[in-house]
Amino acid sequence: MTPRSRDPRPAGAKARSGSRSPREGGRGEPRCAHTPQPGSTMLSRLLKEHQAKQNERKELQEKRRQEAITAATCLTEALVDHLNVGVAQAYMNQRKLDHEVKTLQVQAAQFAKQTGQWIGMVENFNQALKEIGDVENWARSIELDMRTIATALEYVYKGQLQSAPS
Repeated sequence: MTPRSRDPRPAGAKARSGSRSPREGGRGEPRCAHTPQPGSTMLSRLLKEHQAKQNERKELQEKRRQEAITAATCLTEALVDHLNVGVAQAYMNQRKLDHEVKTLQVQAAQFAKQTGQWIGMVENFNQALKEIGDVENWARSIELDMRTIATALEYVYKGQLQSAPS
């Protein structure tokens, strides 16, 4: 940029003829090429200030970005920790349920085996009762036969006694 490329006058203000700075020559060029011009030092100073402010803004923005990242990380970790507690509890509950299911299966198998044994015992008892019933019937039948025989023998004996003394 040249010192003349940026006009410090307000917009719409016209340049007056013959109103050149004392350092400028007749054609708008500086009289001394090696002396610093107030416009260029001012421009450099403004540029440096602008760059310093930009750097400050960038640093502030970077600091805020880092703070946001840190806060987001903390939030994420807190959420994950909270979810992990629930997941861990669900996992523990599932393990307990699995253990209870296995225990219940073992107990159900034992109960089924014991029930089968009881059913077998009841069937054997029932069969024994039937056999007792059969023996009882057989005994009654024999008893009846014996009574019949005893009665017949009695008649015969009594009949012989009555016919013998005569």
